[in-house]
Amino acid sequence: MKFEDLLLEIGGFGRFQILILAILCLARINLPMHFLLHNFLAATPSHHCAIPHQEAFVNLTMEEVLLISIPRKPDGTFSSCEMFSQPQFHLLLNSSLQAENKSIIQHCQHGWVYDHSQFTSTISTQWDLVCEQRGLNQATATFFFIGVTMGAMVFGYLSDRFGRKTMLQLSLVCSLVFGMLSAASVSYTMLAVTRTLTGVALSGLSLIVLPLGMEWVDVQHRTFTGILSSIFWSVGNMLLALAAYLVREWHWLLVAVTGPCLLSIVCLWWVPESARWLIARGKVKQAHRHLLRCARMNGRKDFAEDMILKMYAQRMVLQREYKNMGGSYSYISLFRTPVLRKISLCSGVVWFGVAFSYYGMSMNLTGFGLSIYLSQFVFGVIEIPAKMAMYVLVNRIGRRQSQAWTLILAGVCIGANIVIPKPFASLRSVVAIMGKGCSEAAFTTVFLYTSELYPTILRQNGMGYTSFMARLGGALAPLVFLLDEVWRSLPEVTYCGVAVCSGAVAFLLPETLNVRLPEGIEDIE
Repeated sequence: MKFEDLLLEIGGFGRFQILILAILCLARINLPMHFLLHNFLAATPSHHCAIPHQEAFVNLTMEEVLLISIPRKPDGTFSSCEMFSQPQFHLLLNSSLQAENKSIIQHCQHGWVYDHSQFTSTISTQWDLVCEQRGLNQATATFFFIGVTMGAMVFGYLSDRFGRKTMLQLSLVCSLVFGMLSAASVSYTMLAVTRTLTGVALSGLSLIVLPLGMEWVDVQHRTFTGILSSIFWSVGNMLLALAAYLVREWHWLLVAVTGPCLLSIVCLWWVPESARWLIARGKVKQAHRHLLRCARMNGRKDFAEDMILKMYAQRMVLQREYKNMGGSYSYISLFRTPVLRKISLCSGVVWFGVAFSYYGMSMNLTGFGLSIYLSQFVFGVIEIPAKMAMYVLVNRIGRRQSQAWTLILAGVCIGANIVIPKPFASLRSVVAIMGKGCSEAAFTTVFLYTSELYPTILRQNGMGYTSFMARLGGALAPLVFLLDEVWRSLPEVTYCGVAVCSGAVAFLLPETLNVRLPEGIEDIE
């Protein structure tokens, strides 16, 4: 007897499932508030070299002091990273003159002065992560995603070994602790370490929330569950913009985005362990207790007491799979059989491409002609129509076609903005919005799609592996911005190429529309 048959008898989508999804979606709001925090945590305001002995120029305006102390760039703005070794008073007579002797231009010698009109402080202004240290600023996002990458492998294995709920609780507690330690950082090294550990902890939340919800709902409501969970990511996206707007000091911003983890920890006590996992691990009586609770809440009081016998039969099927795999299952098991091997290789490429292109666009909030806060909020709003459209598309044209074409179209939009001239700002903004929508649609689909591709006994291992590939893409995405020093359009070309190629690979995956969740390897092969 399949688990879906058990769900049909107790109610595959009733009050019980709605309660679980509400609590899990609340927890999911925490994710984008940390995953996209780099946009505000490490924001670099306009700056210029600190000018020594500025009190000597009391008769000059600030504009005139800058004119004689800071060289201009070709576009007429003052340089952010260079200064004159001696004041150039002759520029007061003719400000259009350029310094003829380049030897008098040097790098900043006395630190920097920052514009604090938008940010009270960021890690860039705290530790001068600008100019030659710009790479360290971008690296903070990479450190975080390296942590998420490591956490994906750890939590994927542990949640299959020790249970979904236990690991989800551990993830939230560690996220709260390391998030608060990040806020208390007194050095860049401390921040880098604690942000990496926060990434490890949050990876469990990212990895477990959707599969735990999916394992409690019937086939007909899997798509709805995936889309609903994804919409709360967008809600977190918008809340991040609000939090960053209200809290302009980076220490307290970290506290503000980490605090909601405490509420999630409290609410999680009402979420039961996955009955699918309990049966697969032979804990039939515990699974039966949760299923009876589900039946009562859903008004199915006629739930048969002999159902426990059916669960024992289900357990025997899964244990046979367990023995066929040599008595254990791990990440290596994802590559042991031909069909599962193909699924794992292709889905890994797709997840890398989805995350790489998504974070490449999400961490570039310029080009809208809006403030950074409004741009972040608009990006969150844009995602919701894209998710609603995917709710229809994945049920009409299927998961595979939806996954492939959303990725390809996202890449096309990125590529289009490379060739559209800068003066066409409105057109570029429309294309960027379309690309962001397609990118988010691809991310929404990949979570739903992947959770349906792997069998129950390997689902969290599969999600852990694919999440590892995604976080690898997320870790590399911020560093690609540094390629603009080689060629201004090279970052966009890279994002475009990866998105289109990974979209093409998605065509190699099997369709899962209206197919029961596989329980064991035999269901896949």
